[in-house]
Amino acid sequence: MQTSAELATESHDLFEILGTNHLEFYVGNARQAAYYYRRAFGFELVAYRGPETGHRETASYCLRQNKINFVLTTPLTAAHPANEFLVKHGDGVKDIALTVANATEAFAITTSRGATPVTEPYTVEDEFGSVTLSAVATYGDVIHTFVERKNYTGIFLPGFKPTPKDMLAQSVGLQYVDHIVGNMDWNQMENMVNFYNDVFGFSRFVSFDDKDISTEYSALRSTVVANENKWIKFPINEPAEGMKKSQIEEYVQFNNGAGVQHVAMESENIIETIKALRQNGIEFIRTPDAYYDDLLQRVGNIDEEISILRELGILVDRDDKGYMLQLFTRPVEDRPTLFFEIIQRKGGESFGKGNFKALFEAIEREQASRGNL
Repeated sequence: MQTSAELATESHDLFEILGTNHLEFYVGNARQAAYYYRRAFGFELVAYRGPETGHRETASYCLRQNKINFVLTTPLTAAHPANEFLVKHGDGVKDIALTVANATEAFAITTSRGATPVTEPYTVEDEFGSVTLSAVATYGDVIHTFVERKNYTGIFLPGFKPTPKDMLAQSVGLQYVDHIVGNMDWNQMENMVNFYNDVFGFSRFVSFDDKDISTEYSALRSTVVANENKWIKFPINEPAEGMKKSQIEEYVQFNNGAGVQHVAMESENIIETIKALRQNGIEFIRTPDAYYDDLLQRVGNIDEEISILRELGILVDRDDKGYMLQLFTRPVEDRPTLFFEIIQRKGGESFGKGNFKALFEAIEREQASRGNL
């Protein structure tokens, strides 16, 4: 396996992907989850679909912050398949929905190349126009919905109604989804990397093996796949042999299989974003003070004051394009599964290779506190 190097494979999109349309989370109580993401992460409630709008099976709240859309969905009937997802996985990401130029074409191409169909193309409309949707399966119980919305001017999707101006949410400066990380079970990473290569036309953007991502106790492997314009980036992780249980094994155990481990969201000012999130009650993993002692020797000159980065626990890494800053929340669910990454890129295209050891030692301390190391 190639190690922590830019890989030579090039992506040639088999169909046009315009970006991440939204992430849909299945949750046990969407009303309460919406309050949490509005109050803690600064998302604005912009639209709703449920019994009051004529939709009897689920209640869904659409939250937005700049270009990030979260949809929080709760089943309202015992027979709805979301219940099975919640029992098996707990609250988590069900749908990584992609905006595409042609949802019918995206479905036809991916299913002809081996993707499992979930929803055949169909069109929904309201007074603001029409949207064509289709969906295919990816890892675990996660799906990709293809959203073709060039003929639509409404707030989100047909069926969703705009909500009154949100007086609770205060933006923390999150801009867009940078990448979405999937955790696989043992020896499944390569299968999923090949899936995205063969079915979506994505490239292997970069790979890391267990020599890159290891501590005294545990290790993992990771490969990042990306589409041609690099707007869509999916790191795919799997466990590697170690003395104790890795963070990937812990995730797979409590998630009962593969799933979305974390969502990385870009900030234009990570210092102010982290300050606001901390003030809102978000807890982050703790970076040891010693990490900062030789930081400038490792990454060179940066714009930020080291003392502020140390105070907030922000990590820094550099590549040949520039540098990036990042910090990870603790799991936001009682199961140690889903968490979020806040990232700011100042030219850097890396995923924090220089931070792996400090980061995963911090995560291991969290695991140990739960009795799962």
